Amino acid sequence: MFEIARYQAADKAQWNEFVAQSKNGTFLLDRNYMDYHADRFADHSFLFYLKGKLYALLPANVVDKTLYSHQGLTYGGLIVGQQVTAANTLVLMQELNGYLQAEGIERVVYKAIPWIYQRIPAEEDLYALIKVCSARLIARDISSTVNLKQPPKFMELRRRGVKKALKNGLEVRETDDLEAFWDILNSNLQAKYGAVPVHSKAELRLLAHRFPDNIKLYAAFKDNVMLGGTVVFITPQVVHTQYISASPEGKKEGALDLVFSYLIHEKYADACYFDFGKSTEDRGTVLNEPLIFQKEGFGGRGVCYDWYEWTV
Repeated sequence: MFEIARYQAADKAQWNEFVAQSKNGTFLLDRNYMDYHADRFADHSFLFYLKGKLYALLPANVVDKTLYSHQGLTYGGLIVGQQVTAANTLVLMQELNGYLQAEGIERVVYKAIPWIYQRIPAEEDLYALIKVCSARLIARDISSTVNLKQPPKFMELRRRGVKKALKNGLEVRETDDLEAFWDILNSNLQAKYGAVPVHSKAELRLLAHRFPDNIKLYAAFKDNVMLGGTVVFITPQVVHTQYISASPEGKKEGALDLVFSYLIHEKYADACYFDFGKSTEDRGTVLNEPLIFQKEGFGGRGVCYDWYEWTV
């Protein structure tokens, strides 16, 4: 029924056009984003055609005999158009399994696209994973998301932070001073976790240049000195905080409280969701309680990012 084709560089324009018009695709699934780290992953993405017309995409990579969808992305499940049906998705997954078996793939790890990113409901794949693939849930991260149509009130601690920041003369603005923000971010990650950001500074600059309408930096300043801020990834349904950090002075003066008050109540008040990202580690088995408490203080409530696995 379906023609299944491996992604080739010549498919880039077709791939990107389909993502832009899909029910659940975001710019993270555009090849101009995906391919920034192509040297780190053996791409094994698929295009599915029905009666000669592109029907669905699956961003993926392979390690040994395991197909991942996709290790370089926060999510990477089946990307589908508005005409997709549940019955066809069952057939698609069945035929994909046959294709993978013929390729010698023995296992699939599948990171589903969370429902908040879907412009139109698009969970036909989750049904097919169970019915056709007998998949099992192997990991669940929890993110904190604000419904911007009905945002909860900030907790008192966060409201006091906003008042303090305003009293101390802080102001929030969009900026391209990634250098100053990266210094703050790196210092915090090294001190707390001995870690570095997922993206390098050069990579984020490259991606921001490729997607200027989707990647932005907002920060709180006092006397033109950056005290803290956030890099946001903007998709049709969701404004997602990719990085959040404040200097020691910024933490004392409520810099992030003011930044998020501005973004949630003013700048992106007309968007659908504001997602603070996950507060879990080690595939969801460890909850960072202080981190999620901060996000819940801004009105964030739980949305899960799920991983599934099955044997081909």
